[in-house]
Amino acid sequence: MKTIPVALLCCVFSYALAQTTQELIDNGKNSENVTTFGMGYHLNQYSPLTQINKSNVKRLVPIWSTSLSNDTGELAQPTIYNGVMYVVNGNWTFALDVATGQQIWRTPVEYERAAARVGNPGVIVRGPATIYNGKLFRESIDCHVIALDMKTGKQIWREKFADFKEGYTVIIAPLVANGVVITGMAGGDRTTRGFLDGWDPDTGRKLWRRYTVPAPGEPGSETWPKEMPDAWKYGGGSTWQNGSYDPELDLVYWGTGNAEPYNPAYRGGADSLYTASVLAIRPKTGQLVWHYQYTPNESYDFDGSAEPVLADLRIDGRVRKVLLNANKNGFMYVIDRTNGKLIAAHPFVKVNWASHVDLKTGRPVLTDIYERAVKGETVEIWPSRGTNASLMAFNPKTGLVYVNSWEIPRIMKYTKFEFVLGQGSTGVETSFRTPPSGEPWGYHMAFNPLTGKAEWKVPVTGTVISAGMLATDGGLLFTGRLNGDFIALDQATGQTLWQFKTGSGINSPPITYTRQGRQYVTVLSGIGGVLNRTMKAADAIPTGGSVWTFALMPD
Repeated sequence: MKTIPVALLCCVFSYALAQTTQELIDNGKNSENVTTFGMGYHLNQYSPLTQINKSNVKRLVPIWSTSLSNDTGELAQPTIYNGVMYVVNGNWTFALDVATGQQIWRTPVEYERAAARVGNPGVIVRGPATIYNGKLFRESIDCHVIALDMKTGKQIWREKFADFKEGYTVIIAPLVANGVVITGMAGGDRTTRGFLDGWDPDTGRKLWRRYTVPAPGEPGSETWPKEMPDAWKYGGGSTWQNGSYDPELDLVYWGTGNAEPYNPAYRGGADSLYTASVLAIRPKTGQLVWHYQYTPNESYDFDGSAEPVLADLRIDGRVRKVLLNANKNGFMYVIDRTNGKLIAAHPFVKVNWASHVDLKTGRPVLTDIYERAVKGETVEIWPSRGTNASLMAFNPKTGLVYVNSWEIPRIMKYTKFEFVLGQGSTGVETSFRTPPSGEPWGYHMAFNPLTGKAEWKVPVTGTVISAGMLATDGGLLFTGRLNGDFIALDQATGQTLWQFKTGSGINSPPITYTRQGRQYVTVLSGIGGVLNRTMKAADAIPTGGSVWTFALMPD
């Protein structure tokens, strides 16, 4: 590793410790910094930058690339602060010079190797390198939350919050909201009970825990079967994707995963709150303010964990604060984020398990798929997932969301489940049917969340799409494909305007920013995630993580 002179380090980090809550809130106002996941607390993956646009994107070229010393997958998003790019994956934390990619420091993630064999996704991280007040916060696969010094990469504190031997793991990054570090957990196919934790960023002291499955006597416990007194203890509701934050309302929004087991017979076919839901909580206390359950009695592994994107939309003549969600169950939701009331829900992919969502009750109206499944039939469920844990983009100027969708069904049969602590708890046999040659595996699409109309759809064949979208005011959408292509689409039509082949599959969300007046785009490459690696399209894709940074070639 090349040694960086002390004088250079002092220059690079001269303002790092000044990084504040306000700078997290103001993400985007200073285009040289990207301080939070999703290009802002709202997670809308949108930038007003225009220097790179439809007229000149063909001149986009790589400026630098560097290895991330990792074969387990790159699903995270870089963070940038005062000339330093911070990158996390399951095995390393990096600080890089944003201008050159030169490594400033790297810190290995120390974890018990047995934890890597517990979860299907492997040793990965979704989300950002979370920064606040001179510290970088991350989690490790063996259920520790860790604080590093942004200046040196040295560990400041490390706290354990669960036992991987009981099925718990971690695949997401923390969120800092109102001065509290908030962490989630994974384990939605094992014997776990979901939760969020709040931590003191300075000391690592745990401030609160919010379980996503209530204990007996708590609100929501009536939705768990009394005749199965232990069902709630291992009821699922994992918090394995990232949350968003509205500083004005002081509410954190976080989606929860599937109920466990998937087989509803072991939960009495009950609604099973607060699984497959979005929760609005107070960051200082973990208090639950409201919830909305996308899929009561969630029995298909749909989850409700897809990131809640915050937007302000004009509806019936007035601007309303809303939450947008491209759900794995195939519906695009619009929810009033002040109170959790449903405004709209439209299918954005093929859906056969429900005919529609009743706007009065907020509940999906089921087809015969569920009854056939509980009677023992093998059923084909559309979709297997509407999207695959990939951030959509929302452009506040067009009012449209831009989504990478899947059009692949799940074949499923409910089976007997034997409880073993820490082991699989699905109670299903399942597989995925990939499309015949030439048929779409999914779409790049522009979708109106209020009307349910797809403004355009571009089919993608031969591969699934698991990368996030990024919308810019240059009229572009940046995204990637598992074959390694990083692409720019025309935001108005979906036409591919530019593409570049990286060294591995892209399953991460890109960012854009400026440095000394020049616009850059950065994305991580490195195939990872259980479905991305097991789909037959991945057979010819090499592993290996790297960072790629692009800018316009001078005239």
